[in-house]
Amino acid sequence: MRLHRKEENVWNIHIDSDDDLWVLARLCSKGLLLTMLGERRDQTTGGAEGERAKQAERKKMMISLSIEYVEHQSFSDSLRVHGIIRQAPIDIGSHHTHIVTKGDDITLVSESGFSKLDEELISNAIRASNTPQVGLLVIEQDEIILYFVTNRGLRESAQWTMRGGGKRIASKESGSILSQFQANVVEKILEQIDDSMPLILCGPGHFRDDIGKLFSALSPQRTIKSVGTSMGGRGAANEVLTQGLAGNILSEHQMSKEILLLEDAWTRMATNNLIAIGEQELDDALQRGAIETLLIIADTLRDPQVRSFGTSWFEWAEQLSEIGAEIVQCSSDHDAGQQLLGFGGVVAILRF
Repeated sequence: MRLHRKEENVWNIHIDSDDDLWVLARLCSKGLLLTMLGERRDQTTGGAEGERAKQAERKKMMISLSIEYVEHQSFSDSLRVHGIIRQAPIDIGSHHTHIVTKGDDITLVSESGFSKLDEELISNAIRASNTPQVGLLVIEQDEIILYFVTNRGLRESAQWTMRGGGKRIASKESGSILSQFQANVVEKILEQIDDSMPLILCGPGHFRDDIGKLFSALSPQRTIKSVGTSMGGRGAANEVLTQGLAGNILSEHQMSKEILLLEDAWTRMATNNLIAIGEQELDDALQRGAIETLLIIADTLRDPQVRSFGTSWFEWAEQLSEIGAEIVQCSSDHDAGQQLLGFGGVVAILRF
């Protein structure tokens, strides 16, 4: 994400990635104005032509919407922003939907100014724009799964399974079948990933080493790290993330930071040590100035529902700056985020 223009009430944003769409979906709250190039049918160009109806022409124009709501699916390549046209050459007051994709430039306007929490979210997105996407391969003898680690989630991309042979057949033929299976998978992976994308190879057993040799031979310039795990499947991917097994390759990823903080929270919870969960505990910790880090699902933070302490989470969290607490706006697109949702979407690590 790039911020071309930043004023108190106006942000001009360039969308570079799917992660940027995730961030924009959280920034686009009801009532804000979003302006970008769109299309509308100009009814003045319709009518009859001879004896046949002439359809109105679609014309490109700058359209400014007052946002009503947004639609966004995790890891999708577009964001749908629905609203009422406030500024455009035609159809002011009509409903319209902007479809935002990678490469688009949009202008976001908040008449009351953007909050500090919104500024922190977009600042993190700008810093994360220099963080490369990482491929994570879970490798077993007869199955290989490719995940992509982004700043906001763990996305499964493809799965390859060797049917027949494999574990049940111990022969020269089974060895050649396995070798061919591995070679074919490596070739397919190299066709769909960038030459500079780092790869993490994980899984139980030694099969990841065989795959590593194939990658090193065909893509010698690529950064590759091989780590052993106690299990296969998605559990292996989560083991790499939760235990920090990938080292520096993932250290700058926002998701990795979130997961390590959440793992610290779960450890504290198990030992009843410096943790607050539940509205009453959290509010008491805020009043005492005891909160060091608040971990909150970004969607929970922006839920307008009034909580039992008389305000929304967003309004409540804005008070944390007064005690010097850090707020981490977490994604629910990874397993640790889902676990946080199970605890109400909010937990605080305490100073004392």
